Amino acid sequence: MKPLGMILPEIGRAKRYSVLPGFGLTLGFTLLCSSLIVLIPLSAIFVMSSHLSWSAFWDAISAPRVLASYRLSFGASFLAAAINALLGFLVAWVLVRYRFPGKRLFDALVDLPFALPTAVAGIALSSIYAGNGWIGRHLEPLGLKVAFTPLGVLVALIFIGLPFVVRTVQPVLEDFEHELEEAAASLGAGRGQTFVRVILPAVLPALMTGFALAFARAVGEYGSVIFIAGNMPMVSEITPLLIVTKLEQFDYAGATAIAVVMLVSSFVLLLAINVLQAWSRSRRER
Repeated sequence: MKPLGMILPEIGRAKRYSVLPGFGLTLGFTLLCSSLIVLIPLSAIFVMSSHLSWSAFWDAISAPRVLASYRLSFGASFLAAAINALLGFLVAWVLVRYRFPGKRLFDALVDLPFALPTAVAGIALSSIYAGNGWIGRHLEPLGLKVAFTPLGVLVALIFIGLPFVVRTVQPVLEDFEHELEEAAASLGAGRGQTFVRVILPAVLPALMTGFALAFARAVGEYGSVIFIAGNMPMVSEITPLLIVTKLEQFDYAGATAIAVVMLVSSFVLLLAINVLQAWSRSRRER
């Protein structure tokens, strides 16, 4: 039997063993790929927009048509994310707490917006909600026109953002201890009190993370929106479409200026998502 002094160095070498190359080579390869794919293209946007003077940059990002696209993109994205937070929680709750025929199929359909090409989703939604579509023909007599209006933008953003909330909240509900609900009930708490004081605090960090992910996804959505929005300037034109329009008009300065605004917004959302995820992990570890 080997003495302890010989076993400990062997354990240390076993822990240091790795299938991948060393830290230096791995880090260098990671930085190279990140630079070529992400950092250099994104930095090019700032470089191209730096040729504009501050007044020209401000005029490009604060034109009335651009401001209208901001209001639609960010406003509809926020509203869609809020609706998805409610619907996503309900869908996740049903998938975790109940058993019913076709549950696995329903669970798989939640991920459909992930796999479905956005253009296909846009065409399908516009066909369904058009005036002669399956749903649109029943809504228009009620005064609700969905396709080719800002309301159609909201519908498309809800469709593509729902899975983010469901897949974020579902694991938390699966790991939630039912004994806590039973303890609350034994202490005389009603269903509403149990939900507000026991379940909601445990799910809230994941719910906020799902909300942020859905919001970030909706802000940059393009393919599924342009088919159902109508794309009318000052009415139903989203910011990504306006960037493409300016590129088609060879207004590269204006396009990059607007792209900088969207890029900075994306960085802020990414930071918020990381903070929420860190908060969620710390809550789970307590």
